[in-house]
Amino acid sequence: MNTVIASPPPAIVNVLRSLGVGEVNIGVSTGHDPFMGKGEEIISSSPVDGAAIASVRSADRSEYDAVIESSQQAFLEWRTWPAPKRGEVVRQIGEELRAHKADLGKLVSYEMGKSYQEGLGEVQEMIDICDFAVGLSRQLHGLTMHSERPEHRMYEQWHPFGPVGIITAFNFPVAVWGWNTALAWVCGNTCVWKPSEKTPLCSIACQRIVNTVFKRNGVPEGVGCIVNGGREVGEWLSKDHRIPLVSATGSTRMGRAVATAVGQRLGRSLLELGGNNAIIISDKADLDMSLIGCVFGAVGTAGQRCTSTRRLIIHDKVYEAFKAKLVKAYSQLRVGDPLDEKNHVGPLIDKDAVNNYLRALDLAREQGASIVVEGGVLEGEGSGCYVKPAIIEARPDMSIVQEETFAPILYLLRYSGDLEEAIAIQNGVVQGLSSAIMTLDLREAERFLSASGSDCGIANVNIGTSGAEIGGAFGGEKETGGGRESGSDAWKAYMRRQTNTINYGTSLPLAQGIKFDL
Repeated sequence: MNTVIASPPPAIVNVLRSLGVGEVNIGVSTGHDPFMGKGEEIISSSPVDGAAIASVRSADRSEYDAVIESSQQAFLEWRTWPAPKRGEVVRQIGEELRAHKADLGKLVSYEMGKSYQEGLGEVQEMIDICDFAVGLSRQLHGLTMHSERPEHRMYEQWHPFGPVGIITAFNFPVAVWGWNTALAWVCGNTCVWKPSEKTPLCSIACQRIVNTVFKRNGVPEGVGCIVNGGREVGEWLSKDHRIPLVSATGSTRMGRAVATAVGQRLGRSLLELGGNNAIIISDKADLDMSLIGCVFGAVGTAGQRCTSTRRLIIHDKVYEAFKAKLVKAYSQLRVGDPLDEKNHVGPLIDKDAVNNYLRALDLAREQGASIVVEGGVLEGEGSGCYVKPAIIEARPDMSIVQEETFAPILYLLRYSGDLEEAIAIQNGVVQGLSSAIMTLDLREAERFLSASGSDCGIANVNIGTSGAEIGGAFGGEKETGGGRESGSDAWKAYMRRQTNTINYGTSLPLAQGIKFDL
């Protein structure tokens, strides 16, 4: 049961060991005792240097069924724990994440390829949502309503669903799981996690951390489970009547498949899918401040965020000036090993992502776009997954501009009229996740945020499209799926609503004044 560690740097080997994933090969875990899966082997390779980090066995169907049964049994007890007591467990998980932040952030960076600072930020998101969930555990409130009938009281309350299936993507291999589990656990649900097969070690590390807390608190086995594997595991979850809610993060194509499968059995799905996010640069914008948000939004995580900035809609009056600022900023970007904090941009996740990036550049040229900053694959890098951030002048109606390419490609689009023209361009795509406007004009800002403004789930003023805080609900509209995770009242997605009416009188009057005498 030893992992196959090929040639990661010694510092990474030490990180793996400190997180408990350097000695044992784990495919399945029901929360206490992880064990090797019986399915196909998954090789975790780092896009940083191309090294094979470890092998993980995926689960077969029998192991999957055992995990679901364990999760169902655990739910029967876990739902009876007072919500503040469940919150105390989540609080301790947050403390363990604090203690392991540096190592887990480094593992995220190395296995996924994002910068070390972004890896640390992802772990911090998990810590933040744990803090949020602790407070929430004392505020799972319903409403009270006046009854039309005398000596009656009406109110509503919220109850947990049961096992919640969580499907996550490679680009945020730990944070999105944290968003879901922290809320689902304090609400009284159990969780079954299907992580991306591209980042299995991150899931194992998180499970190790959680297991420590669960054992210490006597949490029933099955409250938190992982099932590593490929597409088939996601299909099992989506079609499984024992899973009342499936939360899935990934591509729009994947989301359609999940929604169809879950909908056919009348289950519930929470979908966080693709984004084609735009920033409007008004002629009344602070261009220097705008530059920071645009560049980070476009090249952060090598353009592999669902909230990455893909389109800039720039007013004619400032177009050339802002383009010149962008070109200068891009010339200063350093692409390389994300664990070296002097670098701005790490690698794409794998060779398939590189091919999609190159395809998008070719299509842009074929459709008549003009290359402002040339892209291409960097030579001499070990993994072959390092690419140059590109800037392309394009038209809004080009089909490539309408697509989401998970890579650092930024399209520049012009507008010359009023703000309505820019908003129409921004809204003129099928995705609806994140959006922003850069302006110092209060009227423009408020119009952008109004019902006739941005049609996205997230709309910002004078900040970029990426970098959402956990205090607000996260999610988008249209083909982004319509789900909401993280803050605000997103907890309601993990619970079922129940309306209660209590008669404390001596007679039984009927609603709407109906008479029914015996």
